[in-house]
Amino acid sequence: MPDLRVFSHAPAPGSTELHLTPEESHHLIVVNRARRGDPVVAFDGRGVEWICELFGTGKHAAVLQIRSQRAANPLPYRIVLGQALPKGTTMDTIVRKATELGASTLVPLETERSQVHLEPERSGKKLEKWQVAALEAAKQCGNPFLPELRPIQSLGAFLAATADTELRLIASLHPGAQSFKAAWQSHAEKIGRAPTSLAWLIGPEGDFSPRELADALAAGFKPITFGPLVLRCDTAAVYALSISSYELQASAG
Repeated sequence: MPDLRVFSHAPAPGSTELHLTPEESHHLIVVNRARRGDPVVAFDGRGVEWICELFGTGKHAAVLQIRSQRAANPLPYRIVLGQALPKGTTMDTIVRKATELGASTLVPLETERSQVHLEPERSGKKLEKWQVAALEAAKQCGNPFLPELRPIQSLGAFLAATADTELRLIASLHPGAQSFKAAWQSHAEKIGRAPTSLAWLIGPEGDFSPRELADALAAGFKPITFGPLVLRCDTAAVYALSISSYELQASAG
């Protein structure tokens, strides 16, 4: 796979060229120092990739000549991450790692113990920033699919939206939480196969409140322990997505 990857919308019908946005052009020409004739892979974030050659090297209007097109097969499973808003730039890291690990949907949540509460204007700007983080991660790891980044929502809205997800899990520090492996095997035995859709709930720095945990359990989420140590929320998110991706890939293969 060529090292140079860019995001692009589909070309006009019948066209053999892709005209990049100023942002993508700058990144390709100035940051990556691409030169005329270099191979470049363009992708639309929905699984379509174009194998191209750099033709026009304008710093704000690069042009690619399309040599071939291919469509990637989507993953045979779906992982949804509901992440309570953390402080600082931690959510940027979570978005990047979730993109690398193949999460299909990312949902930032406002919870009772969240230390970050954003007004509508700021939340819109944050969402744009996270979309850029997802795009950067997709370029780096070669993922042709960008995750769906939903606007910040309440825990109640997330619980309702994931009601049709086969396996629903919440990271928990409370006694009685089971291991991921036990929950996975129990659910697989119950439905007679491995699940193909999974939703995770990861709390903020101070964890979910007792009322929120009760609401999640009532909605069918199973409490899962990550071991005896207390993990940062970004570490917990990566841990959850990693073990889920491993099991889902193994069962799909």
